[in-house]
Amino acid sequence: MGCDRKIERALISVTDKTGVVDFARALVENFGVEIISTGGTARAIEEAGVPVTPIEDFTGFPEMMDGRVKTLHPKVHGALLARRDSEEHMAQAAEHGIKLIDLVVVNLYEFEKTVADPDVTFADAIEHIDIGGPSMLRSAAKNNDSVTVVCDPADYGCVLEEMRLHGGSTTKRTRRRLAAKVYTRTAAYDTAISLWLNAYLDAEEGVGEASSEMPDELDLHLQLVDTLRYGENPHQPAAVYRFADEFRRFGSSANPLVGATQIQGKALSYNNLLDADAAWNAVREFDEPACVILKHQNPCGSAVAADVATAYDRAFACDPKSAFGGIIAVNREMPFELVEHAFDQNKQFVEVLIAPSYSPEALERLSKRTNLRVLATGGADGHAKLELRSVDGGMLVQRVDTVDEDPSDFTCPTTRKPTDAEMTDLLFAWRVVKTVKSNAILVAKNQMGVGMGPGQPNRVDSARMACERAEAACRDMGVAASGFVAASDAFFPFRDNVDVLAEHGVTAIIQPGGSVRDDESIKACDDHGIAMIFTGTRHFRH
Repeated sequence: MGCDRKIERALISVTDKTGVVDFARALVENFGVEIISTGGTARAIEEAGVPVTPIEDFTGFPEMMDGRVKTLHPKVHGALLARRDSEEHMAQAAEHGIKLIDLVVVNLYEFEKTVADPDVTFADAIEHIDIGGPSMLRSAAKNNDSVTVVCDPADYGCVLEEMRLHGGSTTKRTRRRLAAKVYTRTAAYDTAISLWLNAYLDAEEGVGEASSEMPDELDLHLQLVDTLRYGENPHQPAAVYRFADEFRRFGSSANPLVGATQIQGKALSYNNLLDADAAWNAVREFDEPACVILKHQNPCGSAVAADVATAYDRAFACDPKSAFGGIIAVNREMPFELVEHAFDQNKQFVEVLIAPSYSPEALERLSKRTNLRVLATGGADGHAKLELRSVDGGMLVQRVDTVDEDPSDFTCPTTRKPTDAEMTDLLFAWRVVKTVKSNAILVAKNQMGVGMGPGQPNRVDSARMACERAEAACRDMGVAASGFVAASDAFFPFRDNVDVLAEHGVTAIIQPGGSVRDDESIKACDDHGIAMIFTGTRHFRH
């Protein structure tokens, strides 16, 4: 493992002063270490009665330029970078009066916290870019054969314990581990600055979120949130990470799933998180009160209504069988009435509830189901900006797909035009179908997703499946299995899709259009008296 010379001199300069006074005191009282420090850190240590040498006394040079220049000095970086096994380095250090520093304790200006404030000025953000701190960390980390470097207060205890075990020294393995941690931190810090500055420039130049331009380089910094029991299957290790603050602002929504408060329940699994994310994205497509019940990445029930309790009742009625073991997502505060309907009346088994918030009465009722996972996001505004998927050897990145087309731009190529009621259902179905796995057909009635045909290799099978499910749902609800509308996430390659939908009582269709055989689909609709809308936009979901 290898232990080197005893730590005799430490330089401490921290923004986060958690535990630093006690750490400095232990270094001095237990190991006789000389402490060098800067500004506010030096004052905090000195006021606690711990001897400290101000940095200007150590360098013989004053802090200047509002503190921008204080540790950028040869007596600091020479003390950190000098190789102890080099006679030439040691001779040069002696010649120039450079006293070696064996331990560096530095954490950085809170740049990420500063720019998280939406009202931050450019000048204030710039002043919170640390220069001396990263420089000292990198110098110490480079010379980890001799120098111990600490950038996280959580490591104070292990450093002291190792010094106790090894006569005031640390092991080479520990120094290298701490050095690696430094480079992870400085990389994340530089990434945060880069993302913020590029976002600032984009805003200044009027580059919106919908820009087709993708960055030449995309640096990601992820922080571990939790280690999961396993992944999709028990033999697959898994964990959930969150984007670091600055990338979260750049690539995530205002109310992301990773960041929601888990009010109660068992730990979320990998599959819970995937399904909860899909449900949360789906329900946020709607401005009006909406509920989505999702199972295995597909919305088995979906509806809008005057309130989310009624929307839940309607969504559950779409497919009660598939709703068993699913995820319930709503885009308004969850009321007691919804909880009562789901658990007391429907006896529904639910894996996860997700909502912006919950009424006190709802939470009290939910508390009786201790295993139920209950997530509160704090809001339902917006969507993530970027979607990332790993592939072997790299990453696919795209702008998140949301339904934001203007219906006034849609066209109707058929002889019959949709009625107002049909158009309302078509627009509802168009928002839901994008959340169904491709090839996707969604059959709707009265703003309910009553039939879904997901993920079939051909669109005709998806259409037939969606219609059969819609008819079964109507039988169960005791309503007429007619007056359906259908949405298709991509164009119809042949007229057989229209023929199948017509056989099952579909009276209006919404689809992107754009097939070389659009004329065949248009003729089929005219033959059956069906109205069809072309949106011009495809919404595949693979």
